[in-house]
Amino acid sequence: MRIGFAVPQYGAFADPEFIGRASASLESMGYDSLWASDRILVPLAPSDPYPGGDGTIPEAFTTFFDPLSALTLAALSTSDIRLGTSTLNALWQPAVVLARSLASLDLLSRGRLDVGIGLGWLRDEYAAAGVPWQGRGVRLEETLDLMETLWAEEVVEHKGPLWTVPPSHVHLKPAQRPRPPILLAGFTHAALERVGRRADGWLGAALPQPYLESLWGTALQAAERAGRDPSALRMVIRLNPMIVDEPADPAHVPHAGTVSQIIEYLFALGAAGAHEVFVDVQATTRSRGELLDVAESLITGLRAG
Repeated sequence: MRIGFAVPQYGAFADPEFIGRASASLESMGYDSLWASDRILVPLAPSDPYPGGDGTIPEAFTTFFDPLSALTLAALSTSDIRLGTSTLNALWQPAVVLARSLASLDLLSRGRLDVGIGLGWLRDEYAAAGVPWQGRGVRLEETLDLMETLWAEEVVEHKGPLWTVPPSHVHLKPAQRPRPPILLAGFTHAALERVGRRADGWLGAALPQPYLESLWGTALQAAERAGRDPSALRMVIRLNPMIVDEPADPAHVPHAGTVSQIIEYLFALGAAGAHEVFVDVQATTRSRGELLDVAESLITGLRAG
């Protein structure tokens, strides 16, 4: 199982100098991957509750560094560690523009990019970006179609319900051929079916093991129906734990726990079939030093088994 960590990018950690320095440190610690997420605003009266805890959006989200800029800083500060988005809200910009940005980042990082895409949960952000909330699944399908065409074809042409591209030369291609790995997030039947039908993997979150296995099974079955190899799919799981000094009630793990408790949960994810896990503690640590100390304690304990 591969081990990743969230690249610093929001709250007290949304600082370009620290993003680069921390990325280099996380690579030297032995992490396999760095992951960036995507938020654009925190409404005073949100249209939708935050999916976790009491529904309150973390205060740290009020300062949020652009995910692709954060990964660019990480790419320039590291040499081998993989770089991923979990998740990028791909529908907030035109597919042709997003495809160019992602191809550029894959080239800049020398082929280290994993493109993790989600649909988000906050209608306010869609309204602010000028993108309809309704029809997100259809919009995502066409976004994927167009990006794959832009990345793979010598002459690009596309005509769909949302975008039309006349026969054109678009010679900027990603380093990974025919495209970077695409991972899709989501927890509905339709989302997991899409993972199996056309993605390289699933971006999940810390959930009870039976529920995780059920969702993953939906993706694997969809891959089989589509004539794809289910064993080629990757399950990547995000954790956002609060690290505490004293052992937490087991019922509260992994949302809160000691370093040892979180490590035990990560091993359990591996037993449940996760190919990669990554940890984000930006909303629950108080300083840059504490964030890096937690990262080092986690990776040391995990590598020690």
